[in-house]
Amino acid sequence: MDNEIILMRHGQPNLATCDKVSARGMKRWIEQYDAAEVSGQPAPEASLELALAAHIIVSSSAPRALTSVRALGLQPTLIGEVFCEAQLPSGRWAVARLSPFTWAFILRILWLCGYSRNVESARQSKVRASEAAQKLQSLSGEGSVLLLGHGFMNRMIAKQLKASGWVRYTSTGNRYWGAVIYRRRDGLEPLIN
Repeated sequence: MDNEIILMRHGQPNLATCDKVSARGMKRWIEQYDAAEVSGQPAPEASLELALAAHIIVSSSAPRALTSVRALGLQPTLIGEVFCEAQLPSGRWAVARLSPFTWAFILRILWLCGYSRNVESARQSKVRASEAAQKLQSLSGEGSVLLLGHGFMNRMIAKQLKASGWVRYTSTGNRYWGAVIYRRRDGLEPLIN
């Protein structure tokens, strides 16, 4: 039997539309995003099928992940902060006003380059992703594991899984509800590189 870990991104958060904000204004937007639950739209059929096939359900403690688990009609076996998204820093700059998603992209690049004002650094997030990957691998001995997590942290966890010999088997993308399946298949080639 193949060990299997499914890294699924949460559904779309229910956020009020927002005009352009400054980097300073991103602090409030990030707080609202972190507190948001998913919108009332049902989970896609493909995500539902993947989730129902899993033996162990794991979730980030973030509201958008927990409400995604409920939208799938499941109960998590394990909920943990270790699976939460890598935090975005905010800035002190008030001059440029951009869309929150443009700022999120810029702030993530700055974060990767070492800017981590008042949040966990990229290095600390990598350590946390390693801990998360170890937990998932440990659980996979009991059956297939589904993690309802977040886009960037799921990618960081995936790197740790690959380093431990797991291979990416298939992917539905990294958008909301997207999932990537990793398998530990001793002696067999991965289906996707």
